[in-house]
Amino acid sequence: MIETLIVPGLNGSPAGHWQHHWALADPTAELVEQEDWTRPVLADWLHALEARIEGSAPGVILVAHSLGCALVAALAHSPAASHVGGALLVAPAAVAPLTASHPTLRSFQDTGTDALPFASILVASRNDPFMSFHAAERQAVTWGSALFDLGHAGHINIASGFGPWDEAPVLADGLRGRSASARPRWRGTYAQAGRMHAATLGIN
Repeated sequence: MIETLIVPGLNGSPAGHWQHHWALADPTAELVEQEDWTRPVLADWLHALEARIEGSAPGVILVAHSLGCALVAALAHSPAASHVGGALLVAPAAVAPLTASHPTLRSFQDTGTDALPFASILVASRNDPFMSFHAAERQAVTWGSALFDLGHAGHINIASGFGPWDEAPVLADGLRGRSASARPRWRGTYAQAGRMHAATLGIN
């Protein structure tokens, strides 16, 4: 039974990406495939994600990168959210600046405005070209996510040196066992490179 759903962003997560490595190495993990990785349409991507959630183990953990984080945020008002145990949201991208080159991304623009109905951790980089660290801090507050500071790690992708990433499954494991229906309030503090950030997990 699938216990972890890997949710890539724009253009997918090709061979060499830490999400790709995770999906290959973990028999209980599956990468959510999309019909069109280069011209995302929220309704289509959301339908594909909801279908995989429904077919996975109760309390499935979502592991999203970049635009995939906005897709997970779109679950806030979806019945499928009740089947989700938590989400690891890695390097979310600010959608508005990308719409000039990718017009279909406009459908994703309003997905980050509501608190998530399940526990979550937002992993942010201090030199991510697609979202500033301060914006990531604000997004973590909006989503009710704990904030994990990864230091200067670029967009946490192949270009910034992230192939296999052992820390990601450890973070995801910290979300397991939390009932999606109970939506527990849980306070956690995560440290990286000497920096501490405390936030509330699972606010609804």
